[in-house]
Amino acid sequence: MSENQTGSRKTLGKVVSAKMDKSISVVVERRLQHPLYKKFVRKSTRFHAHDEANECNEGDIVEIEETRPISKTKNWRLLRVVEKARV
Repeated sequence: MSENQTGSRKTLGKVVSAKMDKSISVVVERRLQHPLYKKFVRKSTRFHAHDEANECNEGDIVEIEETRPISKTKNWRLLRVVEKARV
């Protein structure tokens, strides 16, 4: 589900919280191979992103972009909604 590479400023993620005003929480998952056991392990990172129009809901797949700091915890912004959540 993630398209991020090392040093990438754009990434895909899933919205897990949209309860804040003009802000969303996005979980980005990546698959890493364990160095010893060679099994693939899923790791996730949670980002706060700026959603100016409050257009996202929980479960949406979105593309976010790294930007200047907007608040103490927000330094990502919403680029586009890739897929709306099925209700």
